Amino acid sequence: MREAIRRLESTGKLRSLSSIYETEPVEFTDQPQFLNCAVALETSSTPEQLMLQLLTIEKAMGRQRIQKKGPRTIDLDILLFEDEVIATPVLTIPHPAMQYRRFVLEPLAEVAPDAMHPVLRKTVRELLEELPSGQSVRRMEPKAND
Repeated sequence: MREAIRRLESTGKLRSLSSIYETEPVEFTDQPQFLNCAVALETSSTPEQLMLQLLTIEKAMGRQRIQKKGPRTIDLDILLFEDEVIATPVLTIPHPAMQYRRFVLEPLAEVAPDAMHPVLRKTVRELLEELPSGQSVRRMEPKAND
């Protein structure tokens, strides 16, 4: 995870990093726990350019797309990109399931609690507060870059 964060510095300026969280897998649950964090990134790239950069980092780090929702070395997603709303076959922003996933919202609330979901018109903090209980999320370390 630290290596992925280091590589993200080639895509823009890291503004903030969340703690690292250990989380239960969702949907395909017969696999090990995941580690998650969120990064606030300032970039001059377009969302499409950034997505290509993220896919390049994943591939360089050994990511193989063998099983949907299955085990993977690294998974980099764009959750929000300012107030952009994009829906193409290759890119959807905001991330289409972020509002249902505690493993996304917990770390994101550390770096951008007041960021507005441009479709739902709710802040990250509000989305997190509205989640039902469940979805085990455990803070592992104070900050991903410490």
